[in-house]
Amino acid sequence: MIGRLNHVAIVVPDIAAASALYRTALGADVSDAVDMPDHGVTTVFITLPNTKIELLQPLGATSPVQGFLDRNPSGGMHHVCYEVEDILAARDHLKAEGARVLGDGEPKIGAHGKPVLFLHPKDFCGTLVEIEQA
Repeated sequence: MIGRLNHVAIVVPDIAAASALYRTALGADVSDAVDMPDHGVTTVFITLPNTKIELLQPLGATSPVQGFLDRNPSGGMHHVCYEVEDILAARDHLKAEGARVLGDGEPKIGAHGKPVLFLHPKDFCGTLVEIEQA
């Protein structure tokens, strides 16, 4: 069921500074920042040869990643995203295995314009997992 690693997401307090760091210090291909109001974040993607890094900054005080940043003021790794061929079949299988799907259990459109779901970190060794329709 699990496909390739799509990205690793890192919450940052200053997305412009983090983007500049990746661009200048590491020579990375860094996208423009995009606000995602439905998810409460601003995102930047860093393209690597085999995957991507997603930088996340809270978009407003009610952002779901604001609490993470409050607990980790310097930021840090937030989640990993795996691709799946059929997100609804994957969701149903995961739920049957006892995994908790966050939110209302229905996919939302993510930063790549594809359906995504998040899985509770307590069900995956302390790591928040995002699944994305391939």
